Amino acid sequence: MNILVGTIASIETDGTLSLVDICIFEDQLMTALVVETPARCPYLRAGHQVTVLFKETEVSIAKNLGGQLSMRNMMASVITAVRTSGLLAEISLSFAGQTVLSLITARSAHQLDLQVGDHVTWLVKANEISLRGERHDP
Repeated sequence: MNILVGTIASIETDGTLSLVDICIFEDQLMTALVVETPARCPYLRAGHQVTVLFKETEVSIAKNLGGQLSMRNMMASVITAVRTSGLLAEISLSFAGQTVLSLITARSAHQLDLQVGDHVTWLVKANEISLRGERHDP
């Protein structure tokens, strides 16, 4: 599980859904689409610190990415390790002073010729991100 810490920058709510923008580091924003609202979830407030969680299998890797995509979370990073075992490859990425892991097929890693030191973009859909915050009793 990838775990990053950030501060909620803004929240847009419609019904039971909230689109939450989280500042991970300086100007690095991530967006989470959660089935929760500020009215029901005390930590969903601008300025509150949250933990951002997402699975390694939900992290896609792009090399020489161009054009426009619907994915809200596209982060530039540098590969720090590539470990291949059988059908899978684990890619370690340096992001905002933290490590993000991606688990992709070895075939994809080979096709992209992923190497330590490569500048890549990692992507994760907003609905694949979970948030955890400190809950307070009202």
